[in-house]
Amino acid sequence: MSISVEIPTPLRRFTGGVAKLDSSANSLDELLGDLEGRFPGIAKHLRDETGQIRPFLNIYVNEEDIRFLGGEAYRFKEGDKVLLVPSIAGG
Repeated sequence: MSISVEIPTPLRRFTGGVAKLDSSANSLDELLGDLEGRFPGIAKHLRDETGQIRPFLNIYVNEEDIRFLGGEAYRFKEGDKVLLVPSIAGG
């Protein structure tokens, strides 16, 4: 199984500039582990100290917020497109 993952510009500094990749992850937990394996250190920007997804990180699967698909319990399907979107505040 393969899913497509899009890394937006603000997170690319942790991926060496990689913007898109494929993963065989079946779940969000597996995907975040895959990303940490490929890009050591990225996990601390995606999860807090307790292992929870950081509140500023929005995750979309096929343009739908993963929270409305069951959150971390959602199981990826072949061909899913995942987008990681960090909220950016300014003033």
